[in-house]
Amino acid sequence: MIKETVFKSFDTTTALEAQLAERIAKQLQQAVDTKGQASLVVSGGSTPKALFGLLSKQAIDWNQVYITLADERWVDVDDSASNEAMVREHLLVGRARSAKFQGLKNMFTTPYQGADMAAEKLAHIEQPFDVVILGMGTDGHTCSWFPCSDDLDNALTSDKLCAAVTPTSAPNARITLTKTAILNSKQIYLHLVGEQKLSVYREALKVDDQKVMPICAVLAQHKTPVDVYWSA
Repeated sequence: MIKETVFKSFDTTTALEAQLAERIAKQLQQAVDTKGQASLVVSGGSTPKALFGLLSKQAIDWNQVYITLADERWVDVDDSASNEAMVREHLLVGRARSAKFQGLKNMFTTPYQGADMAAEKLAHIEQPFDVVILGMGTDGHTCSWFPCSDDLDNALTSDKLCAAVTPTSAPNARITLTKTAILNSKQIYLHLVGEQKLSVYREALKVDDQKVMPICAVLAQHKTPVDVYWSA
């Protein structure tokens, strides 16, 4: 059984988002003050939109913050399914408009062709990443580490920064940061909302098999601190 990570429960999503935005902003500013720059890895989907809105209003030195994605669908950056589009709309606004953003999608036809270039574009972002914000699917996937995909093993074992993935349970081929890249960070936050996600999280603590529930690759390790923020 996995040793439980730090788990923080909130009565409302509003309370969760307020505290998490404040904590992330503090860590990013501390990184800027210490080494001149900070790095933030974010996830897509609908869950973090309100968090991003609050984070974008935080008074920190955003012009020294580098932001990238944990994963991306291999679609045009103006497509409604694009994580980059969502981040540009909800996070890279207001005070955070001056942050330096690096997307994962490039001109190649497939993520398998474009993975190396995506990794090269991330090379200028200092690592380990200061803060990583992850979500989780009801199948236990995080990033684009889908248990249904034949590409899962590569994403979990590769020493490269990026890997291509084609899920069978979700649309679009994707590019994702690898387990190696995600764990090369100073702090990971797992942002969960709803009773169903709480049940999946609890199941993952019992299963402890990253091939069955890939989120276990994050929860079972002891290299990087993981704080789980959950609200109903």
